[in-house]
Amino acid sequence: MVSVHRPTRGYRVFQGVNGVILTLVVVVTLYPFVNIIARSFSGERHIRAGEVTLWPQGFNLTTYEIVFQDSMFWRNYGNTVLYTVVSTVVAMVLTTCYAYVLSKKHLKGRSALVGIAVFTMFFTGGLIPNYVLITSLGMKNTIWALAIPNAISVFNLLVMKAFFESLPTELEEAAQIDGLNTYGTLLRIVLPLSKAVVATMVLFYSVSFWNSWFGAFLYMDKAELMPATVYLRNLIAGATTGGNAGAGTEQLSQAAANIQAVTIVLTSLPILCVYPFVQRYFVSGVMLGAVKG
Repeated sequence: MVSVHRPTRGYRVFQGVNGVILTLVVVVTLYPFVNIIARSFSGERHIRAGEVTLWPQGFNLTTYEIVFQDSMFWRNYGNTVLYTVVSTVVAMVLTTCYAYVLSKKHLKGRSALVGIAVFTMFFTGGLIPNYVLITSLGMKNTIWALAIPNAISVFNLLVMKAFFESLPTELEEAAQIDGLNTYGTLLRIVLPLSKAVVATMVLFYSVSFWNSWFGAFLYMDKAELMPATVYLRNLIAGATTGGNAGAGTEQLSQAAANIQAVTIVLTSLPILCVYPFVQRYFVSGVMLGAVKG
């Protein structure tokens, strides 16, 4: 007969305490977002009175109507999707190639290349030199002003480097014996085995580019080129004239109490829809990439 070991009393207590703590963490995490959604559908008077908690009070769609009826919003939203996709692709290509190179311990000058990457984590050229550089290169009012300067995150680079170093070297040696060159080994052997870390990096980059607004605010001076984050920033700031947004100031003043809630919902919703598809890779990708420092 197979003996069944019952969990000890201490283990059951641990499970109970762990469950309570995790439940509290979930509640604390979800409450602010549920509250923001409720505020976005609530009336101004109820928001100012602090009556909104988890359920909308004085149901109101004024701000949503203002935003959705503006054609500039949809154009800017399309810009955001385009900027996010292109920038993420550029960032993934450059980060993957750089990380794969740095993972080779026999590479001459490897320490210098790692040092250059780490140096940029702590020191930058500054706002004005960056602006002058982007302008002099002719990238102002182009997608490249957003994609190129932020193409490589050093944190993501180091995580991918550590992941590539954890892969067995025998796999690449076997690929070389079969006649694959460096690019063939990376594309046909390494990347298929790196789905977890690649999906994690795609999530990191896409969230970063989607939420980014300052680069566009700095390098884009045409309303039709702005991403949705800048449109919504201008909406909050009340800069709704001059083509930045088509809604009237009087309407916005009537809906001022829930403008911030609406903007948070509109910018967060697409990421929340994408996250479940890559969540299963998230933990394994970060943990595997962090095994080696």
